[in-house]
Amino acid sequence: MTNEGLTRGRLPRSAGAAGLATVFGARALGLFDEDAQASTTACLLTPEVTEGPYWIDESFTRRNVTEGKPGMPLLLRFTVLNAKTCSPIRNADVEIWHCDASGVYSGVNGSSTHLLRGHQRSDGAGKAEFLTVFPGWYPGRTPHIHIKVSAGGNLVHTGQVFLPEAITRKVYAQPPYARRGRYDTSHAADMIFAQAGGASAVAKLVRRRGAKGYVGSIAVGVAS
Repeated sequence: MTNEGLTRGRLPRSAGAAGLATVFGARALGLFDEDAQASTTACLLTPEVTEGPYWIDESFTRRNVTEGKPGMPLLLRFTVLNAKTCSPIRNADVEIWHCDASGVYSGVNGSSTHLLRGHQRSDGAGKAEFLTVFPGWYPGRTPHIHIKVSAGGNLVHTGQVFLPEAITRKVYAQPPYARRGRYDTSHAADMIFAQAGGASAVAKLVRRRGAKGYVGSIAVGVAS
């Protein structure tokens, strides 16, 4: 199975007008172990971006989305905020999906699996987290993770999250990523990366304490 027919022109499915936006790049602190809480000191609005061609309608509520898929462990934390007040939003539905180490998405192109896809509800601090693996790459795109956020029954954000390129290069030098070689599209060459706000759409990554892999964090602000 290969990822073919990447469509950049597909519009995001959104519940509102252009004012529905995301906060990416709000400075998050205290994320150096699995029990840390995110705190946000600033809100920066950036436009939403396309969901891409690989979203599927599923409702798997689960923290661990790996289903045993090999790859560098990644504990990914989102903090969902009210974009006007920066206050956390409880019980928002956060959905992620991304490709595996080989650059392949589940549930499309004849696949019936749902690997690396799932939903979580934000807690009282606005936090939702997933245990996944570092995404791989496919031609024409810089490595990324897709996200949707719903609050109060409405879809309020569709976006993409990116990863630090220096860490990506280190991860891709290891199995199972190494056999694919260096990815072909940098952040700077990726059109969607720029649309998402550039560097402000890159998750903050640190090594996990006492476990292999990384902890990633990013704040998402929505009009709620």
